[in-house]
Amino acid sequence: MSAARVIELSATSEQSFEDAINQGIQRATSTLRNVQSAWVKDMNVEIQNNQVMLYRVNLAITFVLEEGEAPASAG
Repeated sequence: MSAARVIELSATSEQSFEDAINQGIQRATSTLRNVQSAWVKDMNVEIQNNQVMLYRVNLAITFVLEEGEAPASAG
């Protein structure tokens, strides 16, 4: 049996939503092992002077726990 954990993170880019997604995944995979998937939960932009200045994505990152690790219990 395998167990997975999901974390949420926010990533930004001045270029595009795709770049923000890639930045977030790159950061997650540099810290976490066994990353399996990412769900883009939310996308939004910051606007200044009638122009998009920043693209932001909120991601849910799923990674499989290694043998011997137990997910944190609630309560």
